[in-house]
Amino acid sequence: MADSRNRVHSMTAFARQSREDEWGSLQLELRSVNQRYLEPHFRLPEALRDLEPAFRETLRTRLARGKVECNLRFDPTSVSETLAVNRPRLSALADALGEVREALPEAPMPDALALLDHPGVLDAQGVDLDAVKAEANALFQAALDELIEARAREGEKLAALIRDRLVGVREQVAEVRRLMPTILERQRTQLLERLDSVKAELDPQRLEAELVLLAQKADVDEELDRLATHVTEVERQLGQKGPMGRRLDFLMQELNREANTLSSKSVVANTTRCAVELKVLIEQMREQIQNIE
Repeated sequence: MADSRNRVHSMTAFARQSREDEWGSLQLELRSVNQRYLEPHFRLPEALRDLEPAFRETLRTRLARGKVECNLRFDPTSVSETLAVNRPRLSALADALGEVREALPEAPMPDALALLDHPGVLDAQGVDLDAVKAEANALFQAALDELIEARAREGEKLAALIRDRLVGVREQVAEVRRLMPTILERQRTQLLERLDSVKAELDPQRLEAELVLLAQKADVDEELDRLATHVTEVERQLGQKGPMGRRLDFLMQELNREANTLSSKSVVANTTRCAVELKVLIEQMREQIQNIE
């Protein structure tokens, strides 16, 4: 298996792992979707609730971004389903209810079944919880490995889509470069023809200055150079290790800025079409990048 650390990672993935033993069965699911930061959510059985801090820390060390939901289910076998009241827990609950009754005498009190349903009041007997927790931890590690690999596979698909769009951006930049000499020469010719048609007496220096100003307004060499530079940097980022989504998103903003400037400087339909196509390609990349870790 390729080292997933060297690959683009999506934030969308799913993993499921399960274990069965004499004490029962465990099923663990991990789901992740895009999110600006790392945002874990856990649904664990009460008997295994103390695993959450370790799970949370493991996620923090192995993932950088994404909303991650962890759902762990524990089904004990019939042999281990004998229940007993946790008297210290019940006593503490009764004391708390007594204080509530004194402060709010009109408040309804829970019945016996509601008390039994309170977390920690009932304990399963005959279950080796240490063994269950060890298996649950191993299950979590295996599911997280599976999730990360799935995120890497999905990330490679996103990277391929982005690289295809980068090819399109390069093509549009090359097309504008090809058109610019013709466009500038056509503008010069049209200006001279209009001036000649009105038989205007012009100061040659003033005419030359106007032509230079016209060329400067239509010149997009700097914008094309920056577009090419940003495309190269996007390609470089796609080959880097670790999280890159935020950097790629910033580069999309810079690409879009140059495309907007190119559009505002456009003086003929051909360059306008190129600018529009650039903005479409950039937006398509931006949509994909929103899901990259």
